[in-house]
Amino acid sequence: MARTSWLDENATFQPLDDQVHQLEHFVAALADGIVEPHELAEQHERVRAAMATLEPKLTDELHTELTRLLAELTAYNIMNTLHELWAARSPK
Repeated sequence: MARTSWLDENATFQPLDDQVHQLEHFVAALADGIVEPHELAEQHERVRAAMATLEPKLTDELHTELTRLLAELTAYNIMNTLHELWAARSPK
């Protein structure tokens, strides 16, 4: 499988976002605008399984770098979600 960059030429996450929107379970979970507890649990399990599969394959150096990336991505996602929620609530 050919490698797809995580970033586009403008250093945005668009290529990764595009891949997310190709995940059928993601599209289905968001289709009704409500993420049900079972959908969240299923996604949690997909993430856990992917991590369990990948982690033993990593060198210590790559493990450290990927751990940092996952932490930064998680922080970004939380910050972005909160920003969007506040922007939606603020009068324009």
